[in-house]
Amino acid sequence: MYTIAKVIVDVPSRDTDRPFDYRIPPDMAGWIEIGSRVGVPFGRRTLQGFVVGLEKQSDMDPARIKPIQELLDHLPPLSPDLVELAGWMSRKYACTTIAALQVMIPSALKGKAERYVSVPDLQPGYAEAAAGAGVPASGTGNAENLFRSVGGSMEGEQGALFALTAALPPEARSILAFVRNAGLVPLSQLGKRYPEEGETVKALLSQGLLTETQQIKDQMRRKTVKTVAAAVSGEAAEAALASFTAQARRQKEVLEFLLEVGIPISQQELLSTLGVTAGTVKKLAEKGYAVIEDVEVYRDPYADRRFKATVPLELTDEQSDVFDKINGALQARVHDTFLLHGVTGSGKTEVYLQTIERCIAQDRQAIVLVPEISLTPQMVERFKGRFGNKVAILHSRLSGGERYDEWRKIREGKVQVAIGARSAVFAPFERLGLIVMDEEHETSYKQEETPKYHARDVAVRRARQHGAVVILGSATPSLESYHAARSQSDDEFAPMLLEMRNRPSGSSLPKVHIVDMREELKEGNRSMFSRPLHQAIADRLERKEQSVLFLNRRGFSTFVMCRSCGYVANCPDCDISLTYHEKSNNLRCHYCGHAEPAPSICPECGSEHIRYFGTGTQRVEGELAKLFPGIRVIRMDVDTTTEKGSHERLLQAFREQKGDVLLGTQMVAKGLDFPNVTLVGAIAADSALNLPDFRAAEKTFQLLTQVAGRAGRHQLPGEVFIQSYMPEHYSIIHASRHDYLSFVREELQHRRGLGYPPYCRLILITLSHEHMPVLVRMAENFAAELRGNAVKKGVFGSLDRLSAEALDILGPIASPMPRLKKRYRFQCMVKYRGDIDAVELVRRTAAGMLDGLKDSLLQISIDVDPQMLM
Repeated sequence: MYTIAKVIVDVPSRDTDRPFDYRIPPDMAGWIEIGSRVGVPFGRRTLQGFVVGLEKQSDMDPARIKPIQELLDHLPPLSPDLVELAGWMSRKYACTTIAALQVMIPSALKGKAERYVSVPDLQPGYAEAAAGAGVPASGTGNAENLFRSVGGSMEGEQGALFALTAALPPEARSILAFVRNAGLVPLSQLGKRYPEEGETVKALLSQGLLTETQQIKDQMRRKTVKTVAAAVSGEAAEAALASFTAQARRQKEVLEFLLEVGIPISQQELLSTLGVTAGTVKKLAEKGYAVIEDVEVYRDPYADRRFKATVPLELTDEQSDVFDKINGALQARVHDTFLLHGVTGSGKTEVYLQTIERCIAQDRQAIVLVPEISLTPQMVERFKGRFGNKVAILHSRLSGGERYDEWRKIREGKVQVAIGARSAVFAPFERLGLIVMDEEHETSYKQEETPKYHARDVAVRRARQHGAVVILGSATPSLESYHAARSQSDDEFAPMLLEMRNRPSGSSLPKVHIVDMREELKEGNRSMFSRPLHQAIADRLERKEQSVLFLNRRGFSTFVMCRSCGYVANCPDCDISLTYHEKSNNLRCHYCGHAEPAPSICPECGSEHIRYFGTGTQRVEGELAKLFPGIRVIRMDVDTTTEKGSHERLLQAFREQKGDVLLGTQMVAKGLDFPNVTLVGAIAADSALNLPDFRAAEKTFQLLTQVAGRAGRHQLPGEVFIQSYMPEHYSIIHASRHDYLSFVREELQHRRGLGYPPYCRLILITLSHEHMPVLVRMAENFAAELRGNAVKKGVFGSLDRLSAEALDILGPIASPMPRLKKRYRFQCMVKYRGDIDAVELVRRTAAGMLDGLKDSLLQISIDVDPQMLM
């Protein structure tokens, strides 16, 4: 029998990033497992923690080992494999173990300790007598007689306490009476009930007349509904019905209805159906003729939706070949990873669906990962239509309660498939057989906050734990994945490459036109629409066909500038220009959220010549209305999809052809399939090409290829217009030809010459501080210390020779965004190749520097395999 639990406490600090020993109370011994969530004393606080190990004894002095205070869940929220995965994430991504554990559970379970007060249990009658209305405010004579009348004694500690209580003012006695009647009262509730008596409550606590305890409370509770059922049947029911008087006619109606239904029914539905009151039902229950119970129910975000059942489609020869290879690994129950490179519209989703069917037939479970913006109603409809109630959906647009209940369905084994964005990779399945990662190239699979994990690497690691299969699908795979699949050089991640180059419908890929906007400008066209795109939109309107317009910017314009003095409206907390939003007539920072009214005159020189530059989705919408009177535009960006369900409503409206044009940012570039869309326009195709990011060309190619794939997916032919001021750039040229392989060859040549991934690994270290001079000095000290440690390890050197095992350090330099949220930022880049534990080297250097500093304002962020260098 295990008596000691190793617990990671909920303190995100390096100093506490280790298991602590706690004694398992006998009444919890049968319940506590690895992965259990517990409440434990830690210093003077009670904290949430996770059990990561069990021991029969501890090396610590038994007198110093504190007991676990409470078990928060009878079914552990984490399985042992997830606990092991958290330890791996901590080492790989240089984060604390608690940070890795916390990302695996829904926010509803991220409990916090709440303080409670109660009246201590003393001699019988103590509290009632002391808090009674007959006790005088001062003196002990009457109090002594009253206390003795209930069997108390005035001798010893309790007598002294009672005398003290009897002398309390009325407010204090009122508080004691309230707490005694309630039993256990949250301190926050007591403060609201007695807002002026804070000092009184403190005095009662210090005198021992109130005691304080702490309990872990979750952010969300399970939902229950009251149900009503008949408690009698047969002859007993007939006798009950015969016993009702005329005055109890409504009670009789209720019982008759319950007997007719035969199963428990929600009280709310019962009341609305029969038009009776809750009092009528209560009286029926008091007579023993009905039973009222609180029954737990799941909050189902799709309870009011009906999904049309679908059957598997006949696979093409190309799809069958891919399916057979994946299914072979699945049937053998061995871990394998496949990179499925299929052109847009090639039927990758149908391959996913049929593979999942085979997985379920093995009594195993599947996780499907999609980028958040691709989790559209179409995706939900396809999976729900095929698998019905076997599917749980996890994404940020659900309420906290809905996400919690969908997670519970997974944990309790009520579903076999989980679909969701990045964090769904932690779905608590115990018989995992398959992980599908659609659009595997998407940067949204990399979390930008601690822990900065990549869902692709976590998926492969987790699948290896279970002997499961991983499918990485994309029309434009990331260069790292594609290079690993072609070279088979990386033992840890070397997927097998599978390809689908044709659309099963027989439709061809859309014809793509590149429009040189420099020539349009020379010809006097200052509109945001080129003449060919303008004519193409007009043609679609005439033919009653639909168009998709893509612009990777939201808002009305990208910045506001005075044409007289050159003033640009910048965020006061970040070194970045504010974006103008026409609807609210304000300027917003898209990084920290700062907002301010849009100026009508220049704040610097007072000029009225203040203008809006650049193009945002709001501005495009306005321009479309001017050029095409009566056009129906559905705009989708962060501003129009903030309300719950708005994403679904907008897309459904477009599917029902209530809009002529779907205009939006990245969320319209992928995952959408509309039969009537025959035109796609990329308005500013090259907007990301000049960003200080070595992946800029790759991201541009991927985005253009994906958005072009929205056109002509069915019987009607498609056409795409790419507007650019850099039409000769190779990423745009190859995207226009749907030529992934040519792009890869050219891009890999650039990467090889510069020594960037996939020819090396990267770690980005960002240091931030409120004062620039201090930050500069600390950043230089950090870089020098890191180089020194690398030299001691014998790994510091240039990466010029591709075969060499080496580590190089670039920087420190100011970050591309040198100031965010009032903090200045500098960064260093570590480039390394070979079997070098660079993460541990960086982590130890950062920890050593922070430990040796008295300045607590310095923050050091470590990003392993970064996707964003800004």
